Amino acid sequence: MLHVDLDEFLAAVEVLRRPELAGLPVVVGGRGDPTERGVVSTASYAARTFGIRSGMPLRTAARRCPDAVFLPVDRPVYEAASEQVMATLRAVPGATVEVLGWDEAFVGLETDDPEAAARRIQADVLAATGLHCSVGIGDTTTRAKIATDLGKPRGVATLTRDTWLAVMGDRPTTAVWGIGSRVAARLAALGIHTVRELAAVDPQALVGEFGPAMGPHYARLGRGGGRATVDDTPWVARAHGRETTYQADLTSPEEVETAVRELAAQVVADIDREGRACARVHLKVRFAPFFTVHRSRKLDAPTSDVDEIAGAALALLHRLEDDRPIRLLGVRAEMVPPDGGY
Repeated sequence: MLHVDLDEFLAAVEVLRRPELAGLPVVVGGRGDPTERGVVSTASYAARTFGIRSGMPLRTAARRCPDAVFLPVDRPVYEAASEQVMATLRAVPGATVEVLGWDEAFVGLETDDPEAAARRIQADVLAATGLHCSVGIGDTTTRAKIATDLGKPRGVATLTRDTWLAVMGDRPTTAVWGIGSRVAARLAALGIHTVRELAAVDPQALVGEFGPAMGPHYARLGRGGGRATVDDTPWVARAHGRETTYQADLTSPEEVETAVRELAAQVVADIDREGRACARVHLKVRFAPFFTVHRSRKLDAPTSDVDEIAGAALALLHRLEDDRPIRLLGVRAEMVPPDGGY
């Protein structure tokens, strides 16, 4: 299978709109103003040389590269570009396409020359969209995904069962797709620091730390395990959420209530388009300066009523009994399953 990942996607789309930005450090995030609160969505490769990364506060990015070009997020433009890319992938004869997000997808193909197929896909995407991509080739989803990173930018790389340990063995466990820093820290506490050590561990030895499902799962990831087929079943949303980082902290109960109701109204508009009611409400709140709390509550009965959803979110907030200023609020509606389940 192949994993196709667009290089510096949001920044690359912006450069297509503004060719004069080619080669410059471009940062896309928030409203494009680094003096405001907001985070980096994508940085061009030129910007990344200054240590700018996704999720970094815009103000930090500006300190690292004062000459960077900051641009606001333009979601409809990126969605249109993504749809064009995915249509190009689906047009490949015999291809099965599993979309992972705006800028990446697995592609299943029956071919005796996967590298040639990867090069053809790169050429097709470039011709159709003007965007460059990297392609990973693997015998599982995990290996194909990681291979893409090995080939970036604009490259093709292969990672299989036969080459897994030679390529990945001495790398830290965080090099494996699906293992983040928190899981890696828990593995390190068990004496497991590298991919080779994780690949060699008895899966049952991880059950005590991670449970009967996730323990063996992490052991499989250490060996590069994953699905061997591409699943093109359409993705069905389980929830819709909205969040806002406020340029001035919310300090009064009236400000907070107004903000929660605005978010709830946006979420209800999203779930109404799905035609499924909300069964559980999730709240995200970030107190100043930067302390984040998540809470959720199952509703007595599914609903699409803005007042009920906002009321549930406010009840979760009041239960925290914390009157510190608020810099971010998020409301998410977890919907009832569709007919027939997920």
